[in-house]
Formats: sequence, structure tokens, C-alpha cells
Amino acid sequence: MHPTGFGHTPSPAHWQWHNRFASLGPEFHANVPLQPLPAPYWVARSPSAAQLLGLDVTDWSDSAWVHLLSGNTWWDGMQPLASVYSGHQFGVWAGQLGDGRALLLGEVATTPDAPSLEIQLKGAGRTPFSRSGDGRAVLRSSIREFLASEAMHALGIPTTRALCITGSPHPVYRETPETAAVVTRLAPSFIRFGHFEHFSHHGLHTQLRDLTDFVLQHFYPHCMQAPDPVAALLGEVAERTAAMVALWQSVGFCHGVMNTDNMSILGLTIDYGPFQFMDGFDPQHICNHSDHQGRYAFARQPAIAYWNLMCLGQALLPLIGDSDRTIAAIDRFKTAYPAHFEAAMAKKLGFSSPPAQEPLRKHLNTLLGLMAQEQADYTVFWRALGTYARTGERQAVLDQVVNREGFDAWLLSFDELHIHLGCGPDADLMQKTNPKYVLRNYLAQQAIEKAESCDFGMVNDLLTVLSAPYDEHPAFEAWAAPAPEWARSLQLSCSS
Repeated sequence: MHPTGFGHTPSPAHWQWHNRFASLGPEFHANVPLQPLPAPYWVARSPSAAQLLGLDVTDWSDSAWVHLLSGNTWWDGMQPLASVYSGHQFGVWAGQLGDGRALLLGEVATTPDAPSLEIQLKGAGRTPFSRSGDGRAVLRSSIREFLASEAMHALGIPTTRALCITGSPHPVYRETPETAAVVTRLAPSFIRFGHFEHFSHHGLHTQLRDLTDFVLQHFYPHCMQAPDPVAALLGEVAERTAAMVALWQSVGFCHGVMNTDNMSILGLTIDYGPFQFMDGFDPQHICNHSDHQGRYAFARQPAIAYWNLMCLGQALLPLIGDSDRTIAAIDRFKTAYPAHFEAAMAKKLGFSSPPAQEPLRKHLNTLLGLMAQEQADYTVFWRALGTYARTGERQAVLDQVVNREGFDAWLLSFDELHIHLGCGPDADLMQKTNPKYVLRNYLAQQAIEKAESCDFGMVNDLLTVLSAPYDEHPAFEAWAAPAPEWARSLQLSCSS
């Protein structure tokens, strides 16, 4: 059965559709027809993401592509579907959820031996899991997700990718009337912790086994050789999650909605909602103003990741059959997270070979404490520290802070540590580890406001800069400065 829409077109000749998730059966998803989006237009396209599919965005000049990536026409070979999952939201069991506005078009490989990627349209219309929602996404949130996905990839942080945004004059009603948009997302898989929770909670252990075997076979085949493949899988997910969250913390990234249904089984950052790259460093920072209890505050993200892994472990317990092995697998997070975090922070401090843990922790904790006391701009400070490593000019750092005496003393101890180790800080490493540009909220907001007036120049300029965040971009030097004072009043919620 073809999905409804305006028509169909042959797939690119080098594409091979696999649609492996669809093969799991109707208990896992619902087939959903395409729901055309009126008068679609291009907002932005990622050349880097397009290359993953063997595509060149400069070839997308005719209207066929904008209709394909808005859900108006279909490629031969795709099978649009929405998957069902459940999950814990803000620590409370939320019951059945599912893809309420995302359509998985299918899975594509560009060569017989290439890894395949799922193509998903977010904002594509209602599904059986939309509940009271309209299934659409607004331009505002779509721009944020698109830019964040590509920015995180450029920072070296595991993430889903964003191929493009298409917009439409079609009205969408949130707190105020807005216009619709669709983000085309790419990932090896969009399977979440919540998929496992759904089947386990409902006692559907056959489906739980089928899903687990599917993930083992396609994404963790090495775990199948372990004495307990499911426990091995859980341990690997714990490791990947630890690595991901450690990198979040190293760049000052707050996710904002770390519900179990927003946790990827592949350890990818997924579902960019009220996220924020911190401006002033505040470990207790809450980026989502809907998070009234501060559950997902910046400093709590590692603990929440562990809590979410406990939920995943509980879901997999019927297959593992032993609580001790389950806890042991989850507890790999407890050793993996500090190891990944300290390795990332050692690079930010210019150590090409991490020093002994205790001296590193002492210097790092002292520095973070000083930064927190006056909420020094997180991105600017680390970049300035790299400048100091290159030039020896302490002023580069001291100009960023008020407590000059405290930071001057820290710089002295920093120098002494490197002298003790017989090496100076690796300035080149620091340049490649401490980004000059991140997606600050106020920049995203300015780009959104321009886009809402059909000016997409800033969105695309931000994409260019954020795709090379460690480089110099003289024309956009102002975007590397601390956020203006008015930006502190910006508030973000889950509304999108």
C-alpha cells in the first residue's frame, strides 16, 4: 500500500531501502499515511548530513525534494510508520507515549556494505500516538533542533543528525499561533529506553525479547557472544550513555528533558527541546522552565542518566533473570562516567596525556568552583585559557573574571602542575577541544525571529559557523562573545 500524498518518485539510484524496524511487526508500530504540508519551502539544509546519504544539497533545486522532505510525496521503497513506546517523564511513569508527530520513512543504505540510516520526518502530522496533539512542529523548535543536532555533531558529541528543515505557512497553535515546519532527522536507529519499558511494563515478554534480539543483532552483535548477551547489552548502553553525558558536561550542555523516552539505546543525544549551552557557569542551572523541581539541572544530568539506566535495567530484568547481574551491568556507568569526564576535561586543560587522577581532580574542582562563584562564561573562559596556553598572557584569562586574585593563584598552580609533569599545556589540543562558538539561546532566538519573517540567512550562517566551532570566523566574531544581559530573561519550555 502506498502512503497517501501528492505522488511518488523513484529513490536515488544508489539507495537501498531496508526498513528493518518495520519487520518487527504491528505490535511495535502503526503504519501512517503521509499528511501533505501546504506550500512547503526550504529553510536550511545540512551538506554534512546529506553526505551520509550520498546526496549533494546543491542538487535540490527543483520542487521535488522540498515536497519529498515535507511529507507531500513518497519515495518508492519507503514504509512510513510511527513506533510505540512508553516511559518515565520527570521521574513519573507516564504510560504509553510513542511517535506523536514523527514518521519513520524507512532505512537506507548507500552501498551493500554501508551502515544504514533511518530517515524520520519530525512534525509530519498526526499519528495514533499523538493523543491530543496535532502532530505538527513549529518553525521555532525546528530551527533549534536542526542547529543543535549539527552543532553537537561538530563538537564530537554522539547525536542524531538533521538533514534539513522545510517550512510552511500552515498555522500551528501553541501559546500563540505559529507556522509549521518539518525537520528531517537521521540516525542508525531511533529506538529509546522507552521502547523496552513499554513491552516490559505490559508483560509482553515475547515482544521484549524480539526487540532486544533486534538491537543485539543490528547494533551490538559483539554482545551476542557474551555468556549473558542481554546483560552485556545493558552494560554497553551504560558505557555509551556515560560517554555521551560526560561530553555534555564538558561543553556545558543542558538537555532539559532527560525522560526515559528521550534516551537513545545507542547513546545518542536525541530530542532537542528546551536545551541550552550554558552562558555563565552555574552547576545548578535549569534550562527548562517547566522543570519546577530542578530534576534536570546541569549538575544532576549524570545522576539522572544513571536513574534512567536503572529503568532500562528494570525493563530488561525479565530477560536477564538476575538482579545482581542487572545492577552490575548498570554500574559500569559509575566507573565509565568519571573516566570519560576526566579524560575530556584533561584535554580542555591541555593535557595530551591525562595526569594522575588526584592532581587533575584537585585542579579541575578548584577551577570549576572559582568559575561557579562568579558564573564565568563557560565557553569564553575555556577558550581564553587556551589563548593563555598559547601566548603566556594571563590577561586573556583574568579579563574574563572579577576574582582576579583567585584565578591568578589558580593559574600559578596550573603552571606548576605542568612544570612538575615536565610539559607545558598543549595549546593546539586546547584549541581543538575548547570551542569558540556554541549555539547560545539568544543567537538561536535571533535566527528564529528573522526566519519567522522569511529571512533564513542567519539560520544558515549559524549552521556554517557551528559546523566548524573551533575555527576562527572573523565575520561572526560577535557570536563568540558572552551573551548580552537581556538574554538571561529568555525562557524555554517543552512546547514545540
